[in-house]
Amino acid sequence: MRGSFRLGHIAGIEISVHYTLLLAFAIISWSLAEHFFPQQAPGYGTAVYWGLGMLSAILLFVSVLLHELAHSLYARSRGIPVQSIVFFIFGGVSNITGEAQRPRDEFFMALFGPLTSLALAALFWGLLQLTSPTGSPLEAILTYLALVNAFLAAFNMLPGFPLDGGRVLRAILWGTTGSATKATNIAATVGQVLAWLLIGYGVFTMFRIDVLGGIWIAFIGWFLNGAASNSKRDITLKEHLRGVRVRDVMEINPETVSPRMPVEDLVHNFFFQRGRRAVAVTEGYRLSGIITLTDVKKLPREKWPQTHVAEIMTGSPLYSVAKDDDLQSAFSLIAEKDLNQVVVMEEGKVVGLLSRADIVRYLHISRELRFPGKPVARR
Repeated sequence: MRGSFRLGHIAGIEISVHYTLLLAFAIISWSLAEHFFPQQAPGYGTAVYWGLGMLSAILLFVSVLLHELAHSLYARSRGIPVQSIVFFIFGGVSNITGEAQRPRDEFFMALFGPLTSLALAALFWGLLQLTSPTGSPLEAILTYLALVNAFLAAFNMLPGFPLDGGRVLRAILWGTTGSATKATNIAATVGQVLAWLLIGYGVFTMFRIDVLGGIWIAFIGWFLNGAASNSKRDITLKEHLRGVRVRDVMEINPETVSPRMPVEDLVHNFFFQRGRRAVAVTEGYRLSGIITLTDVKKLPREKWPQTHVAEIMTGSPLYSVAKDDDLQSAFSLIAEKDLNQVVVMEEGKVVGLLSRADIVRYLHISRELRFPGKPVARR
């Protein structure tokens, strides 16, 4: 996710924080310091309440981290790759880069997160029972953590995709109908209905009860609606890409340039005259890198004549695919790494170039011709 910075790794999974989490941290700390803790632990000063609020906000994020780790670790145990966990304003999201191959795996992968939150709620409630009811800060923190984890479990089990409950519903429908596509469309539609209900309730709350709380609820609904819509679009995309290979869509034997070519020659001969936006850079048959319009834009115009392609090209990390790879997997790589194109390699040689535009063009033509799936094979 753009705008994120890495905190570290847990069990080989990258943990990142998006800048919007800082806003969430401030809002939660303020709300707890101004409202929750003065009621739960009266008689303490403002500084104490703010300290309790910030500590509780941090412990909330730790709880969310454990929730997401439960999803991720179960996914990895089933052979599904997990790249990272990112925290942002609405909580956390596991970047699981593969798909469950069976409804059973999807069911338990979705269920482990809410079960972890429920277990945390039970743990904090149990610790709360061991404290004397004196209205102490410790009692107030335990009360908050028990309540918020119980809420996380309950909210995430609402049956609307992409919430965990929606994924559980998807797994059940998948197992019942035998179609992951149909199950996703139904669960995502339920998710959209749920999202609009949240938006409506948020607007009502904003005007009748609590402005800030209402805005928060409405934004959560807006986010869920967007995620559900994206899920439906993604499943439609996968249907159109099913059975298609990279070779069916890629540009065959694209022109390459030498790493010693001046940038000015590259711009005029390839970007202007040939309409390229990216060109593979090779030394003999060996791939050295890829030079894109974005790379050139970073170089001042007056330096084009004396600068060689090798000085500004993207050399690492350099992503590539094989011509027999599934186009859906190649598209996932392009989307996941936020690329505009990837090089197609065979036996160490550049044999093609696959861009977002190539995939979009294929989708457009296949829809006009009204057939999803593999196009007519090339001879």
